[in-house]
Amino acid sequence: MIIGKVIGSVWATRKDEKLNGLKFLVIEPSKSATGKESTIFVAADIVGAGIGDNVLVTKGSAARASLHIKDAPVDAVIVGIIDSLEVDEEFLK
Repeated sequence: MIIGKVIGSVWATRKDEKLNGLKFLVIEPSKSATGKESTIFVAADIVGAGIGDNVLVTKGSAARASLHIKDAPVDAVIVGIIDSLEVDEEFLK
């Protein structure tokens, strides 16, 4: 899983039928423990997250399984909204 922050929304009026009804949000991953910068990505939201929320994101086959939509063309899904987090301050942006 990835910890990230929701920094925006994506609207797509034309998309694969299996994506209808899904909300898409732009995620900025937290800085990794190695200090490498991560690139932003888009994730489907199934928990009602909003801009500014810290979230848990799953990717790959686990993401598709969380949607319960057979063969959905999705690579990342927000599966949780973080209420609190205790880590070394250097870990997060």
